[in-house]
Amino acid sequence: MQHVDLSSGRWAKLSIVEQMANIGSEVIRALKWRKKNMVFAQAANVRALELFDLSLGASVSPGYLKEIARARELWLDFFVGSNRYHQTEHQWEKYFMAFTFAARNTRH
Repeated sequence: MQHVDLSSGRWAKLSIVEQMANIGSEVIRALKWRKKNMVFAQAANVRALELFDLSLGASVSPGYLKEIARARELWLDFFVGSNRYHQTEHQWEKYFMAFTFAARNTRH
């Protein structure tokens, strides 16, 4: 486990927006590394999946669980699967950047 400090309960204290923004950081990192170094890209993917799983294990509302589970499924299809939903890197960046901007706006 890469995020030991988060798995100890700190992750569940973050808002869903903050969780998704953090997941997005790893997803975007995986996308960037995918073009340069697949070892680093895979490591970022593993960290993203770990954060997805921490969110799924946190006590969040059922509506959020559905969103998180679906995003995880689509991410795996895009990154390691056959991309049957025809997603693009730009779509992933746009999806997660919305959470990043929202998280920044709620901190101030």
